[in-house]
Amino acid sequence: MREIDAGLAAHIAGGVTTLARCWRIARGDGVVLGFTDHDRTLSFEGTDYEPATGFDAGEDVSATGFAVGGQEVSGALSSDRLDAADLAAGRYDNAEVRAYLVNWTTPTERHLLRVGHLGEVVREDGAFRAEVRGLAARLDEAKGRAFRPSCDADLGDARCGVDLDDPDFTATGAVTAVHDRRRFVASGLASYAAGWFDRGYFVWTDGDNAGAAFEVRSHRLVGGTVEVELWQPAFHDIAPGDGFTISAGCDKRFETCRKKFDNTVNFRGFPHMPGNDFTLAYAKQGDKNNGKAVVE
Repeated sequence: MREIDAGLAAHIAGGVTTLARCWRIARGDGVVLGFTDHDRTLSFEGTDYEPATGFDAGEDVSATGFAVGGQEVSGALSSDRLDAADLAAGRYDNAEVRAYLVNWTTPTERHLLRVGHLGEVVREDGAFRAEVRGLAARLDEAKGRAFRPSCDADLGDARCGVDLDDPDFTATGAVTAVHDRRRFVASGLASYAAGWFDRGYFVWTDGDNAGAAFEVRSHRLVGGTVEVELWQPAFHDIAPGDGFTISAGCDKRFETCRKKFDNTVNFRGFPHMPGNDFTLAYAKQGDKNNGKAVVE
């Protein structure tokens, strides 16, 4: 059973209430924002909760056991602190959300209703809609290693060991011509084989998109020029002269680890693991899966 602040409980029991809802959003980069459905700013615990933002919440769903509860929040992008570009850039992904019920005449009388994290965020017509996942959603996350033929390390991390600072694997370049927000012609990559940067990591260093990171869909040679395509469009228009850094990509296969990175000693997959067809096959004459020793 939840324990409600004694002052708030007495206020609710009085019949005439002055209640408001407040939402505190803490992003992974340390930025903290506060919103309320009241008509003036409320402040507590070092956070100002801004009114008149169009920020609202749908039905709060809770469940017993390990079922995942949650709710949905929505609002217009009217707050000076709530920027559409930040939403598009993923700066609110997995941000912590705390929902409070507050007596707006006495903010010290409040109750923490829910703690969750932002899930899917949808933007449309100058507004946004975001899913708030309950704490039980953490139980749906895969933990530990996955035993599979492909590698489960991230290229360049401590388990992989590949040095991405090596110029063989990371390059700098600049845009020379633009097709759209995903596709452009680049300089500085002519010495690399086509496809070298497929699935690689891409960061803008200049221009309106400076600091934004993306994944490379394809890197190819077209008519003597190098074209790069990103999986997702840039947040702002790309312009000739915009600089970037790009790193080689990895498809997680043992052959790629051996030929492209010479890093088989750190391969974190199980390339010789038999597949489902082999595992479920039954012994029959003429097959190697007959229980007999094979001498070659």
